[in-house]
Amino acid sequence: MTIVRAALTQTVNAFKGMPAKVADLGRLKGRLDEIRAANVDHNVSLIKAAAKAGAKIVCLGELCTAPYFALGKDPMWLALAEDAEHGPSVMAFSKAASENGIVVVAPLYELEAKTKHRFNTAVVIEADGRILGKYRKTHIPCGANEQGEFAETFYYGRSEGPSYFPVFKTSAGNIGVAICYDRHFEGVVAALAAGGAQLVFSPAVTFGAKSRRLWEHEFLVDACRHRVYIGGSNRKGAEKPWNQAYFGASYFAGPDGKKLKRVSSRPELIIADLDLGALRRPDPAGWNLKRDARPIPRYNRRVVRESKP
Repeated sequence: MTIVRAALTQTVNAFKGMPAKVADLGRLKGRLDEIRAANVDHNVSLIKAAAKAGAKIVCLGELCTAPYFALGKDPMWLALAEDAEHGPSVMAFSKAASENGIVVVAPLYELEAKTKHRFNTAVVIEADGRILGKYRKTHIPCGANEQGEFAETFYYGRSEGPSYFPVFKTSAGNIGVAICYDRHFEGVVAALAAGGAQLVFSPAVTFGAKSRRLWEHEFLVDACRHRVYIGGSNRKGAEKPWNQAYFGASYFAGPDGKKLKRVSSRPELIIADLDLGALRRPDPAGWNLKRDARPIPRYNRRVVRESKP
């Protein structure tokens, strides 16, 4: 058996100097580096804890270097974006990966050096500290639910391709990333599985009643349908000054429809042992969905009408 111990984080903004009121957010101007540094330090401590627990790979949370600022439209946060290859966050995570011998998936707020475009990006770092590449969030939400607003298109754009869903070969297996809203779209996990992914990480910041209900099912269905493991990570707790509650509930979904996680010494860590060898064995249900699939027409032009009496 090829067993890989994997970890997810479920945490919130670690910067202690957040104001109590949204109206006072302007006081943070000039302190964004402090916010980033506090969150990087917190996440490095989680990387170390995951490695100490025997994990060979860890996925940090969506936009892990900051509070979830997209609950409103505030241009102050644009200055938080950084280079995804040489910026302070990725350099610190690369060092932590190397020192602890663990693969790190690090979602952060990217500023593309040449175009100055901003992206919601996950950087994949090998256990020796090498940056293997990055995935940029492809589907960007903008809307509101019964709990609050999410104005992400104000802060960053969608992936510009040409490879929208890359798969990274790491020492802990072949991995893909689908960030938060990506998880709802047909074909995302299919594309990653077709590219050879064994483990798909879905770091998220999500809230609301419908999201909470679907969180329990989407990963399990896609993991079974495409015979992959999926690790869904969500923030847990609330962040000043918005005080929006994030429900956490992070877990790994297995290819046979089971939730997988084990007890960790840190409540911010979800850990599971994943049998990658099971992905090469026949489905215990007797299904062979890949073999038996048939093309689905993109558009069904035939309209079926009720016959008149």
